[in-house]
Amino acid sequence: MGRIAGRFGRVEPRRRVRAFVLGLLSDLPRKNCWTLAEHAGDASPYGLQHLLSRARWDADSVRDDLRGFVVENLHHQDAVLVVDETGDLKKGTHTVGVQRQYTGTAGRIENSRVAVYLAYSTPLGHVAIDRELYVPRSWTEDATRCRAAGIPDLVSFATKPALAARMIGRALDAGVLASWVAGDEVYGGNPHLRTDLERRKIGYVLAVACNHQIPTHAGKLRADTLVKKLPKRAWQKLSADAGAKGHRLYDWALADIADDRPGHRQLLVRRNRRTRELAFYRCYSATPVPLSTLVRVAGRRRTVEEMFQAGKGLAGLDEHQVRRWTSWHRWVTLAMLAHAFLTVTAAAERRHHPAPEDLIPLSGNEIQHLFAALINPVHDLAHRLRWSRWRRRHQARARTSHYRRQATTQP
Repeated sequence: MGRIAGRFGRVEPRRRVRAFVLGLLSDLPRKNCWTLAEHAGDASPYGLQHLLSRARWDADSVRDDLRGFVVENLHHQDAVLVVDETGDLKKGTHTVGVQRQYTGTAGRIENSRVAVYLAYSTPLGHVAIDRELYVPRSWTEDATRCRAAGIPDLVSFATKPALAARMIGRALDAGVLASWVAGDEVYGGNPHLRTDLERRKIGYVLAVACNHQIPTHAGKLRADTLVKKLPKRAWQKLSADAGAKGHRLYDWALADIADDRPGHRQLLVRRNRRTRELAFYRCYSATPVPLSTLVRVAGRRRTVEEMFQAGKGLAGLDEHQVRRWTSWHRWVTLAMLAHAFLTVTAAAERRHHPAPEDLIPLSGNEIQHLFAALINPVHDLAHRLRWSRWRRRHQARARTSHYRRQATTQP
């Protein structure tokens, strides 16, 4: 909190941000402005709601401080930048960015809001260091709707790969040292993102679909057609990474991509040793690298899924109940900060206080339990009763308002 304190010009928002982040680090079963305010000892949620919506502070500046904190503490020569998106299921049509769209959270098309995240992934830990809200074209083409949700006039439609390129560029321009970028098919199939990374001479291992067209000296071939031409000796058994149940072993093979431009471009193929299922990755490096390096980067992409799970489960990344542009960016940035604290603390504990052989190293989940026990404020019964009355009164007013609106709109 000392690192970001200078981003707040007044003592009140500094205190509220601290209470907000402590609430995110608590073991509350649900985290929103109501529960966080009660946890902080406030009489109502209005102070925290003001912090998210109207208080004067810049979430992007706090994001920059967060990025510096993460890179400083998790720096490693094998750092990889991983891009991926996640969705939050939402009802209605007024919440910023919401529309019916596919989201991996539900595994189908649902009414949801989608955001793209950039993770800094190293063997020491993985944390989100940037975020961009995906604003669908149905929103950007409706100026009145954007204005009602607080979307700045300068915001225009951008694809998810374009948002990813924007975040990667910000990180690299800020001095983040990473030689590789990893991502799924949404990003691997986009030529503009690949060209931008090649221009910066940043290597990538990006997943592509089985029907992705691969340039060869015999013409363009589908990825799944090209793999059939590989000889048996092309396959090698290698571990993508070490999971909780041991090494994740696959068969891997490489095929060259025909391209006259500087650099080395290849198709990396992964084959499941049991089901024979195939996965394809388009790769680039400015200088030749061994197969094992590409396999390591491909395996690192999975860490972003672990990051989403931890960020949502431990820091309330997806529990925001906010509708507007500014509030979403502020909530998500502070949730990323809370998760970064847990990850960096776990890395420091493993580095300075290695666990004995009969214990696993301290995880972010275990550190949250310990931290919550240390900082959890004890409130008296009167505080609990005041909040019970406040919630019931607020819910009664909302119910009355809904009935009145219904009576005036229906014949």
